[in-house]
Amino acid sequence: MAEPRILIVDDEPDMVENCTRILRRAGHRCLTATDPHRALALLESEHPDLLLTDLKMPEIDGLAMLRRAHELDPALPVVVITAFATIESAVAAIKDGAFDYLPKNFSVDQLTLVVERALRQRRLALENRNLRDQLQTTFGLDNVIGRSPAMAQVFELVKKAARSEANILVLGESGTGKELIARAVHANSPRAAQAFVPVDCASLPENLLESELFGHEKGAFTGAVKTKPGLMEVATGGTVFLDEIGELPVSLQVKLLRALQERQIRRVGGTALIDVDVRVVSATNRNLREAAAQGQFREELYYRVNVIEIRLPPLRERAGDVRLLAHAFLKRYGQERVHGYEDTAMAALDAYAWPGNVRACALAEGDTITRRDLPEHVLHASPRMATSGSPTPAVETQLVGTGDLGLKDAKERWMAVLEASYLRQLLARHAGNISAAAKAAGIDRKTFHRLVNKHQIRG
Repeated sequence: MAEPRILIVDDEPDMVENCTRILRRAGHRCLTATDPHRALALLESEHPDLLLTDLKMPEIDGLAMLRRAHELDPALPVVVITAFATIESAVAAIKDGAFDYLPKNFSVDQLTLVVERALRQRRLALENRNLRDQLQTTFGLDNVIGRSPAMAQVFELVKKAARSEANILVLGESGTGKELIARAVHANSPRAAQAFVPVDCASLPENLLESELFGHEKGAFTGAVKTKPGLMEVATGGTVFLDEIGELPVSLQVKLLRALQERQIRRVGGTALIDVDVRVVSATNRNLREAAAQGQFREELYYRVNVIEIRLPPLRERAGDVRLLAHAFLKRYGQERVHGYEDTAMAALDAYAWPGNVRACALAEGDTITRRDLPEHVLHASPRMATSGSPTPAVETQLVGTGDLGLKDAKERWMAVLEASYLRQLLARHAGNISAAAKAAGIDRKTFHRLVNKHQIRG
């Protein structure tokens, strides 16, 4: 949990000031209000971790404040303070869900003790919530489908890597399930009870991405109307997943490297250093070693995020897994209307050199998927031709000299050229319409656009 925040509400300014001084001295961050209406606004906008409220206030009393707080966040602990320390008022507050009750003229030790107990309950509630969320979405290895020898090696590496605190880099082409593997690492790690926070490094402009990662202070830029914790701060104790880290701007690479080295961040527009404790799992479909050699990715950051490397094989290298995935997707998305595949359709899926995942059942007209239901690129496109050893002359020209490379580098060159050729053919077939081409390729528009930029393809 990020550094907890306590909202202190009392219509007596001296009481607010005294509580704030005591709790700040104990190392807590405090939000304050002497007006109950402002307190309600802070509850909605700031999402505190503890509410400390007076019971008797004009217009809106402490019990009304407690009820509204629990409408916004049922797990929020509320401590009620009052000068009217009667059994009846204490019972009413506890019955309405207050965590505890303090009479005024309490001691410093009484206040700090009840606050520590309330925050401990808050931490446990958040841990339970995270665990429930993970159970509902099944982020373990059981959610990653595959029985091929290549995937068996991946599963074994995930189990070993999850037990360590080392940062992990997941490599693989688009559609190979990099985020699923990242979530499986988190779910099998000692950090599983804490937050898993994904960050898409390719979808936001640099200034917004910096604010997302590190947070910002109120007034740091136009539109920063309130202080916002960054995702690395929110994920403290858990895991941050940096998807497409290869697209991270160089200036942000420097700041991320410092954050990982020092385990501290500074919000945009802020001066204070904030401690963070996160495990970083990154993913990319780029060759970061090559990018580092070309000055496009900081070499120090590459070694910092790539302590353990998990390389995901593309589907075309996972013998037998196409059938498993095809039937799994059919069960999940067939809506009980589509029940199976014709042999010829399954043979076509097996023969295709998959750049992504199986998405066929949505196109089926009957209760069985046939060859007519499969996209044209699955049946006839160049990836299938390329695997048969017959590249086009244009592709062949670009591959001159690969015989002088090692197997791994030559393979990467072949796949890059093949991918670019495939994208150009799709764009030509759809008159440059990226949305239509992405749909035909079975990938989302954002991923298709990123691949087009990667290969510098111009319409």
